[in-house]
Amino acid sequence: MNEGLIPARYAKALFMVACEKKVDAGLYDLMKTLERSFSQQPSLQSVLGNPYVSDSDKMDLLMTASGASVGGNVLFCDFLKLLSQNRRLDMARAIASAYIALYRRRHDIYDVRVVSAAPMSDEEQKRLRDLIGRHLGGGQMEYSTSVNPDLIGGFTVSVGNERIDASISNELKQLRLNLISK
Repeated sequence: MNEGLIPARYAKALFMVACEKKVDAGLYDLMKTLERSFSQQPSLQSVLGNPYVSDSDKMDLLMTASGASVGGNVLFCDFLKLLSQNRRLDMARAIASAYIALYRRRHDIYDVRVVSAAPMSDEEQKRLRDLIGRHLGGGQMEYSTSVNPDLIGGFTVSVGNERIDASISNELKQLRLNLISK
C-alpha cells in the first residue's frame, strides 16, 4: 500500500475524532511541535524504525517530542497506543504532517515562509505581509522569517507549493542561463 495513503488515513481518522471532542486545535499545536522535533533531531525517525527499541520507549519518546504530558493529552496517548498495536509508530512523522495539512485546509491557514538576504525591518515585514495577504485573498497566515546571506539581496516567499523568488542570486542565475543559451 502507498506510504502516503496510510498516514493520511490515520491523520483523517484522528482529525475527525479530535474535531468531535473539540481538541483539534490543541492537537494541531502538538503535531506542529512533533514535526519540529523530527526536523531538529533526524535520528528520531531511525529510533522509531529500530526493532530493538520497545514500543513503550518509542511511545514515551513521541510523547516527549510532542511536548504532551503523560496525562495532558489523552487522545494523543490513545492514538499512540493504536499506532503501537498496528505496528505503525514509525509513521508518526508522516501522520503528523498529514494532520497539520488537514487542519490547515479546514481552517484556511497558510504556511508562509519568507527568507531574506538580511534581516527585514518591521515596516518591510508589514508591507510584505499585507502584500501576501492580498495575494492569498483571506485566510490566516502562519508567518515565519529567516535570513540566508547566500541570496545576496532580496527575498523568497514560499506559500504551500507556490514560491516567489525575488532574490539577486536568482536574477544572476537567470542572467547566466540567458547568456549561456545565446
